[in-house]
Amino acid sequence: MTITARQIAADVLHRSRSHDAFAAELIDNAVAAASITPQDRRFLTQLVYGVIRRKGTLDALLRPYMKIPFHAIEPRVWDALHLGAFQLAFLTGVPTHAAVHETVELANHIGSPKAKGFLNSILRRVSELVTGDFTDKPDGNAVPMDDGRYRVLARPILPAPGTDPAGYFAAAFSFPKWLADQWHQRFDPDECRRLGFWFNAPPPLWVRVNKLHNARETYRLRLAAQMIDAEPGEHPQSLRFPEHHPIRGLPGYDDGDFAVQDHSSMLVASALGLQPGMRVLDLCAAPGGKTTHLAELMDNRGFITACDTEPRRLETVTTLCQRLRIKGVRTVLLGPDGESPPGPFDAALVDVPCSNTGVLGRRPEVRWRLKPTEFQYLIRLQTRLLFQALDRVKSGGLVVYSTCSIEPDENEGVVKAVMRGIRNLRLEAEHRAVPGRPSDGGYWARLRKG
Repeated sequence: MTITARQIAADVLHRSRSHDAFAAELIDNAVAAASITPQDRRFLTQLVYGVIRRKGTLDALLRPYMKIPFHAIEPRVWDALHLGAFQLAFLTGVPTHAAVHETVELANHIGSPKAKGFLNSILRRVSELVTGDFTDKPDGNAVPMDDGRYRVLARPILPAPGTDPAGYFAAAFSFPKWLADQWHQRFDPDECRRLGFWFNAPPPLWVRVNKLHNARETYRLRLAAQMIDAEPGEHPQSLRFPEHHPIRGLPGYDDGDFAVQDHSSMLVASALGLQPGMRVLDLCAAPGGKTTHLAELMDNRGFITACDTEPRRLETVTTLCQRLRIKGVRTVLLGPDGESPPGPFDAALVDVPCSNTGVLGRRPEVRWRLKPTEFQYLIRLQTRLLFQALDRVKSGGLVVYSTCSIEPDENEGVVKAVMRGIRNLRLEAEHRAVPGRPSDGGYWARLRKG
């Protein structure tokens, strides 16, 4: 019996609640097992990522019609409700009758056939709430879409943006209220809404052309010969694709002619200003995107010690090195104490674990898994790792500290704290990548040890 994209989406959402894997990995595994068409894969990805991203908004759309407490509804039935409501509100190409009927039929697949009537009743009410009209203004009856417009609802169900901008942002753009409050203390409502639109839209595909194999323009012309558009970015190795493409289907994948890497991430390794022959410590190396970039920047004539604490993640570094034909990388599995090899190194990169608030569009689960209580732990860890990296480099050596966070406490806050604790440490440069301008958000700082 053929399995549908909606059924696979329901299964992936069910598995994603275990926190064992991110949606991208779960989708890859499900597609490999089901052998669905490329069109169905796109629809499946749209459903899964859309439901995870827009969970808060979907709850707001469903809440007025619930006669029982949320916790009384079986989790898999909730998944079906979210899938149906997402199609009704956000997928303008899916007919209303198909969104309702196909979702109701999911009841059998998820093992809850008795929920059909419940699903049908709730989703029909939601379909009456969602109109076919659009506006360019936020309002209590306007839900933001992926394209910068707002879809008009038949009646207001969201907080009024004029009197409760953080409450509107949390419900309409689907973010935890604590994070909405935190951002509204730093940004004005217009900037918060811009961030909301950016993080809720499918992120653009960027690749880093492997400079060991070909020049960027040479590779761009190879793509053009196959009718694939790609635009050069500010970084000299970067290409941005206006449309998404299967990564393994791009020319030169097996030959290692490129690596998938966001533009803001490419800036990090380049900030070290490496030269061939240098000894470099990559303290938090997995999955290897920045490790391999360090090697490319040294023309494959450097010596990189790539460390991580998880064996499975460290394997991804080795695998990527093999595909890109990278030499001179030694992987080191760190012990429970997290202590790296002693060095001394000429330079170090410490791309620390962080809140990921600069990449919430690329990692949609993070907005729901991240808790405000985690920041204290993360900042302590980040501070310890930066101290360790500085200890491992020689006098006069460089360390680049980086995150994919847009929270000041994890970024310049950590750097300032460490600089207060080490004499003769100089901040040479720092960069704050703003989400959507033109890519992911993040931060790096280059420090020189006296």
